[in-house]
Amino acid sequence: MSRFFTPALAALTPYTPGEQPQNRQYIKLNTNESPYPPSPQVCRLLDEEKADDLRLYSDPSAAVLCSAIADYYGVQPANVFVGNGSDEVLAFAFQAFGKGRRMAFPDVTYAFYSVFAALFGIETRVVPLDENLAIDPADYFLPGEQVVLANPNALTGKVLPLTEIERVLQAHPDDVVIIDEAYVDFGGVSAAALLDKYDNLLVVQTFSKSRSLAGARVGLALGNAELIADLNTIKYSFNPYNVNRLSMKLAAAAIRDTEYFNTCCARIIADRDFTAAGLRQLGFDMTDSMANFLFVRHPQISGRDYYLRLKEQGILVRWFDEERIRDFVRITVGSHDDMAKLLAVTADILQAD
Repeated sequence: MSRFFTPALAALTPYTPGEQPQNRQYIKLNTNESPYPPSPQVCRLLDEEKADDLRLYSDPSAAVLCSAIADYYGVQPANVFVGNGSDEVLAFAFQAFGKGRRMAFPDVTYAFYSVFAALFGIETRVVPLDENLAIDPADYFLPGEQVVLANPNALTGKVLPLTEIERVLQAHPDDVVIIDEAYVDFGGVSAAALLDKYDNLLVVQTFSKSRSLAGARVGLALGNAELIADLNTIKYSFNPYNVNRLSMKLAAAAIRDTEYFNTCCARIIADRDFTAAGLRQLGFDMTDSMANFLFVRHPQISGRDYYLRLKEQGILVRWFDEERIRDFVRITVGSHDDMAKLLAVTADILQAD
C-alpha cells in the first residue's frame, strides 16, 4: 500500500471475488451466475437500443424500473430501491443502519458483510452456525442490534422458513432486520410477504442470479417507505446516477418476463437435484441447498484438492480456505451438460485416488 493510504483502513481485508480467468475456457461453476442467457425481451431491447442515449445521465429516481419491480411484488414504488448490484444496496444499508450501532450476522455467510462492517467502522457480533451449518434464529433475539441474514444462506444454501424470520423480526421491533435474498428464487420464499407487518424489515435481492443479468449490475431493496428514503439519502450523498440507463431498461424487461424467469429457475432446480443425486452416489455429503449451488464434501479428498483437480480438467468451483468449511467446495449449477461433465470428471478423480 502507499504511504498515503488512510491508516484506519490499512488493516482491511477486501472481499475476494470468484476467479474470472482469461487464459483459457473453463466450465465456470464458481460464481453462481446463471447458465442461461437473459430473457428474449432483454436481448431484443439490446438490439433496439440507441447508443446516442448513453450521452444522457440515467434517471436518478429509476422510476420505470422501480415501478416494474413494485408491480411484480405488489408494493408501491416508494417501497423499492435499486442499486448497482445488491452489493451496493447492502453497502448503503450497512451505512444507513449500522453506523454507531452493532450488527449481527453468521460466521459462515456472504463474506461482504464483514468487509462492509470493517470498511464503515461498524461493531459486529459474528454468530457461529450450529454443528449442522444451520442458522439458529434464537441466536439473533438479542435486542439493540441490527441483524443481517442471507436466506438462503450464501454458502450453505440452507433456508429459514418465514415463521423463523418473523421470530427474529418480532425480537427486534426497534432494530432493522436485513434479509439478503440473492438466491431466494431457487427454492425459498421471499420475506417480501412480511413487509406489510413489519416496518423494520429490509429485503435485498439481485438480478444477477435468477434473471441472468450479473453483468448489468442491478440490485434492489424492498421495505417500508421510510427505510427506502434512508437508502436514498445515502445514494444521493454518494452517486445519484448509480444505475446506468441501459441496465435499468434491461432489468425492467427481465422482471416483466415471468414466463422465461420461471422456466429458467425450474431448469436450474432440476439440474441442482440431478447433480446432488449424482454426487451422493459418488460418496459426497452436502447441505440441503435451496440455492443455485451445492455445498459439498467428500471423505476421500480434501476440498482444496478437489477444487484443484477439477481446475486441471477445465472446471472451476469455489473453495474457501476457512477453518469450518475447508473440506467443502461450492458448485454453481450450470447447464445440464455442464453438470453431467462435472459428475463424469469427479468420478474419474475419485477412481484415480
